[in-house]
Amino acid sequence: METASRLFYTEGIRGVGVDRVMAEANVARGSFYRHFAGKEDLVRAYLEATDQDIRMRVRKAREHTDGPEALLRGMAQGIGGELCTEGFRGCPFINAAAEYPDRTSPVHQAVLTHRTWFHQLIVDAFTELGAADPEWSASATVALRDGAMVAGYLSDPQSARKTLLRGVDTLLAAR
Repeated sequence: METASRLFYTEGIRGVGVDRVMAEANVARGSFYRHFAGKEDLVRAYLEATDQDIRMRVRKAREHTDGPEALLRGMAQGIGGELCTEGFRGCPFINAAAEYPDRTSPVHQAVLTHRTWFHQLIVDAFTELGAADPEWSASATVALRDGAMVAGYLSDPQSARKTLLRGVDTLLAAR
């Protein structure tokens, strides 16, 4: 799974075959197919593992932050920092959705599951803050995050980071 995650993120999902994943992970074909029905199942598992990792980081952040405003600012800072890391290639969920556009595919469904959770997390934070329109504030925050993820990969990551942070600050001030 670690090998598949690295290869899918750095080289793209469609560009990496199952044979290459098995070879680099030193996993026999029989072992692979005991765990995964095929590549799409492996990709779904990769996205689900990524989703679970993010959820765990958010749970930990909640334990160490003082309320929803600090959580939202901390998440924006964390995402902003991620944009500026070596080897950043954008959001794995946006990348996967681009490679699996069929909304009914298990891969795309895994993307939508993550996005639904993330959006609701932000709705809940803005609701707790007493925002006039928590749904809109959450949608705007997700759009800022998505734009920053793409801009961080395609252009200047520092500028994308600053825009994300300023946008979230603006949304928090306007609540």
